[in-house]
Amino acid sequence: MTVHSRTALAAPHALTKAPMPWALLAAGALAMFVASSSGTSRAPFLLDMARDLSTTVPLVADLVAATSVSWAISGMLAGAWSDRWGRRPFLTIGPLSLVFALIGVATAPNFLMVAIWTVVCGGCSGMFTGVIFAEISTRVTESQQGRALGWVMSGQSLTLLLGVPLAAFVGSMIGWRGVNLCIGALASVAAICLAITTRRHVSSRRAAGTKPPSSLAVLSWPVLRLLTMGILERVCYGLTVVYFATFLQSTYNVSLDAVVLPLAIFASGNILGTILGGQLADKLPNRLMIYAVAMVASGVASLALFNWRASVTTSVALGFMYVFLNAIARPAMMASLARVPPHVRGTVMGWNVTGSSLGWIGAAGLGGWMLGFQGFAGFGPLTMGVAVVAAALALFRRGALNSQSAANAG
Repeated sequence: MTVHSRTALAAPHALTKAPMPWALLAAGALAMFVASSSGTSRAPFLLDMARDLSTTVPLVADLVAATSVSWAISGMLAGAWSDRWGRRPFLTIGPLSLVFALIGVATAPNFLMVAIWTVVCGGCSGMFTGVIFAEISTRVTESQQGRALGWVMSGQSLTLLLGVPLAAFVGSMIGWRGVNLCIGALASVAAICLAITTRRHVSSRRAAGTKPPSSLAVLSWPVLRLLTMGILERVCYGLTVVYFATFLQSTYNVSLDAVVLPLAIFASGNILGTILGGQLADKLPNRLMIYAVAMVASGVASLALFNWRASVTTSVALGFMYVFLNAIARPAMMASLARVPPHVRGTVMGWNVTGSSLGWIGAAGLGGWMLGFQGFAGFGPLTMGVAVVAAALALFRRGALNSQSAANAG
């Protein structure tokens, strides 16, 4: 299939029974856990880092944006290069590079050096996160892509269930610097696991003698729409994930070690939603409708989460419901995006990493602005507005991604 400026999503192929590559899925989930933890695990330490580095909480929170910029650039480049040179080098060198970057964060003497090493961390994470999704989707059938990608995405969800709560617990004993060293150790394990599980070669390169497409050439309207939907979903997700621990601490005067259990409950909703979303994406015909309904429902939940502050228990329960509904949407979007031809899948998934990073930047920026303008009371309406726009985009000319259309299936 020739790729040009109107590249469309590939048609579904014949479905065959094949075992899931569970070892690779586990390695991919671990790598996603490490990459996500390298940034998200800072959430419980915004106050501590601000005091330690003699700066303000909004500036520390803005490190998410710094990470996202470099993550976006490296993700786009690594995705395109993996289509040309193979994916295995990026799946091993990326996590290993992250190890050294995390050591840099842990040993940085001031906020400027923390910011610099944080940017490096984002670049290292971008080297392999999009490539993982391209590799996984190439090794499973189309009827398995929703579940397979959902399982890999659960690594990010585990960051909330295990990574952030454990970081808060361990950090209460060894500090935020020690937490970064622990994540670096896990990154080295992830690199080894990915190197082992990708030994069997699966070809995803273009046909011999054909000119490689540019990164911009694969961005057809169906692909651009899905990428934009991914950005908006990440904005909604990031607005809650980045600030939820701070919301509990500032609203209910919850101590750092007491945040562990609420964060674990909150994160379990993300994992359950991701698993259910993967199942629905493979079993129901209209993936865009799944995305739209889940986004609107999560927007409604966000209104209650940030504006009904009856008790810590109520807020945690509402947080669980919000993140559960939000997580259902992403596997359907990712499974649709994976239906591009294999020889450009790395490029498209790289653009998705870039889009996700832009979403995190938007979440951090909008969240910081809203904290200063209206406080947490404004988070609900803001999240609801973004969710409605995302759902409308998913349903706009939804026939263009109908699974019966070989040119525009999604």
